[in-house]
Amino acid sequence: MDPVLVVFLLVGLIAIGFPIFLALGLSGLLGLYMARGSLAFFFAPSSLFGQLNAFELIALPLFILMGNFLGATPVGSSLFQAAVRWLNWLRGSLAISSVGASAMFGAVSGVSLAGVAAVGSIAVPQMLERGYSRSLAAGSVVTAGALAMLIPPSVPFIIYGAVSSVSVADLFIGGIVPGIVLALALCVYIYIRVGLHPEEAPATTERFTWKERWMSLASIWHAALLVIAVLGSIYSGLATPSEAAGIGALGAFLIATLIFRSLSWSRFLQILGSTARISGAILLIIGCAKIFGDYLNMVRVPQLLTEALTTSGLPAWAILLAVMLLLLLLGMIVDAVSLIVVTTPVLLPLIVALGYDPLWFGIVMVLNLEIAVVTPPVGLNLYALRGVCPDLSVEEIIRSALPFVAVQFLVLMLFVFFPSLSLWLPGLM
Repeated sequence: MDPVLVVFLLVGLIAIGFPIFLALGLSGLLGLYMARGSLAFFFAPSSLFGQLNAFELIALPLFILMGNFLGATPVGSSLFQAAVRWLNWLRGSLAISSVGASAMFGAVSGVSLAGVAAVGSIAVPQMLERGYSRSLAAGSVVTAGALAMLIPPSVPFIIYGAVSSVSVADLFIGGIVPGIVLALALCVYIYIRVGLHPEEAPATTERFTWKERWMSLASIWHAALLVIAVLGSIYSGLATPSEAAGIGALGAFLIATLIFRSLSWSRFLQILGSTARISGAILLIIGCAKIFGDYLNMVRVPQLLTEALTTSGLPAWAILLAVMLLLLLLGMIVDAVSLIVVTTPVLLPLIVALGYDPLWFGIVMVLNLEIAVVTPPVGLNLYALRGVCPDLSVEEIIRSALPFVAVQFLVLMLFVFFPSLSLWLPGLM
């Protein structure tokens, strides 16, 4: 009964408004105390420090800092404008361009909310001005912004790697193919949708010369160079993800100061403060979740769950589908960081016992989170878009996201039932 009591305490504390890290830490400490008495006061700080004393976690604040530096520049607008010039021959080109710009911005920031704010503040007003339907404009931006979670450098991959001991570099490589496939799936959906309903995206008469197209790349070369420097240093083995994060943060700082000259002293201090707050909150959740996870391991909850399900006679695909649905449901009410750090220690032994690769599970878990950030009530992307586009209501954004969520779910199922699609590229490295 003790684990049940501890879980109920966790859920109750969260329900009454306790911060996630406090709920995890207090529940885990109580569980350790019931299991080991006063030794709990030794185990708990050891668990917290042991989890946070990981070199790969240095990448977390550095990538967040990189995203914040780039968020202070017009690089999101430049990416969108470049995509428009190259894709304007397609019907629905503005919506498709927003997907492309979000994917590229994700590759230089790793932060979903930053992508929605940077691209949405430019793309949505332009689409509405040119007669696009409000549903298409909002839905394409709010879901495409989530690509930053999957396309490296990805903050969720860093957190999963720290919790599961899976190589962060392998996770980054493994996220490339699913990220590209999801981006292409969203673009194909938009193209088919506007083909069936032309009134949602009026054809444009604006044309760009090849010179204008090539010139548009001049405003994004620095972003492309930053992607190559960060990801290239990781994949070539020249740097670890943490070291590459330092390169990225420095590169983003130079772009903001020397190229765009958009970083004042007050803005610089504001970015440092924001990075410290976000990183501190995430690290507290990770550390306290370790206390909770160590208690569950001490009373053998993951092992008992694994034994019960593997001996139940259910086929592996049915158990796997149930796990995916559980993650989808939890993603609607729990933030992405908490979901990763709480569920991974419990579910990963089961996934391994079923014969699946922990690397693959990390990829499909983040694909799940792509859906979580655009579904209420916790879908942060919904509120981020509302913040930069006040003419749109939250209810309107939610309705607009639903068809795109269906596309995300189909892509998720593709990689769930065909694991080799996400594992072949890491296997080549």
